[in-house]
Amino acid sequence: MATPTAIAAYVALFALTGFLFLFANLVLGWLVRPRLPNVEKLEVYECGEPTIGSSFVQFDLRFYVVALLFIIFDVEVAFFFPWAAVYGKVTQLAAGPPAAVVASDTTDGAATATVARLRELGVVESPASPAADGPELRAAAEKLALTSFADIGAFFGVLLVGFAYVWKRGDLDWVRALTRERPQPVHRPPVPRALEPSQSILSA
Repeated sequence: MATPTAIAAYVALFALTGFLFLFANLVLGWLVRPRLPNVEKLEVYECGEPTIGSSFVQFDLRFYVVALLFIIFDVEVAFFFPWAAVYGKVTQLAAGPPAAVVASDTTDGAATATVARLRELGVVESPASPAADGPELRAAAEKLALTSFADIGAFFGVLLVGFAYVWKRGDLDWVRALTRERPQPVHRPPVPRALEPSQSILSA
């Protein structure tokens, strides 16, 4: 087991090596490349096309909203992959040893397959006896499979609630309909009352 000092030294060495590699390439390119400045080289490069108008263009906010929603749901869906791996191993453990091991009719092979599956699930201290493939272990695996299925169902339900909320708000619509917006009452200042010729300002 490496000590924390050794790990920090390895990280520092890795960072120093990357910095020196980048710095050496930049210095080498600065020394080797020709210097022939002209009007075209000093212009701003924009896909080889001449610039038209100002670079400060107002992009539609919908681009950022859609990108943000994609990132949120994409990251949350990524949590399904480790769950699927664990769920698959648990269901295989609940189903018993593989068909090839059963066909060979060897209890040692079944116990070895069960122990290997338990180690894949993170159970290091697993029984290595033929009883490791008994009904108790299968019942525990089935219970764990049902629990994990209920957990991922709750997680997926939260995702669906968030998706329904975003859909109801209209964030998935590229162009929002103005009819959905409730008109706000317009507060106008009161119109001053016109004075009659016989009235003065003080009497009003």
